[in-house]
Amino acid sequence: MCTIAVAYRSHPEYPLIIAANRDEFYDRPTAPIDFWEDCPDILAGRDLKGGGTWLGVNRKGKIAALTNFREPGGLYGNGISRGFLVSDFLAKDMEAEAYLKNVAALKNDYGGFNLLAGTADCLFWYSNRGGAITKLTAGIHALSNHLLDTPWPKVETVRRKLSDIIGGPGRIDPEALFDMLADRSHPVDAALPDTGVGKTWERMLSPVFITSSVYGTRCSSVILVDYSGKLIFCERSFDLNAKGDTRCFELQTDKPF
Repeated sequence: MCTIAVAYRSHPEYPLIIAANRDEFYDRPTAPIDFWEDCPDILAGRDLKGGGTWLGVNRKGKIAALTNFREPGGLYGNGISRGFLVSDFLAKDMEAEAYLKNVAALKNDYGGFNLLAGTADCLFWYSNRGGAITKLTAGIHALSNHLLDTPWPKVETVRRKLSDIIGGPGRIDPEALFDMLADRSHPVDAALPDTGVGKTWERMLSPVFITSSVYGTRCSSVILVDYSGKLIFCERSFDLNAKGDTRCFELQTDKPF
């Protein structure tokens, strides 16, 4: 997953709103969002190569999401899939801060990553390329393939658009969040970050929604948690031709707010 926008305790009806795009090579096998047969409390898509996931929830209201940290030529640990960090948190009976402390102790076992973990009550961020475990403050945050709230153009775009969406009246329409995630506009070259992948790839990776012949946005996801504990999780998956198929699930988490 390469772009995540989070409205945390910033809306009168939803303590947590997440809108995220997962970007990946089209030939990497993936299962769409569903409850997992081998761990029925987990609701998530699944990376069929690594076995983990990029974004998921469980019936108790735990939530986790992952992005890779872009570091061409960097060290990639011992080959453990970073998606395991999400599914492992969701499967374990462990609070987020304690879990992230365990992860931090093993940070060199993985390639660079950002991990969001917690609940709508208490959400944390940690990167093995960025230092301390951080408890999110109320507000709008966004994450791509660098540290939290790094002002890349796509990060600033989703922060601004999410702010506009939650500033409107009434309940949130998931379609408004999907529209935000579908933004294919390219920033000017002068605004692009320099992450070492070359200008051509920087341009290709710069939109919120990525398209190319080999790599692109594979799915867009929306999570809405309201103060009754009801959680809505919708995923819109895409193929090489960017044709979308949408699946939505609704569950009542164990702990209402």
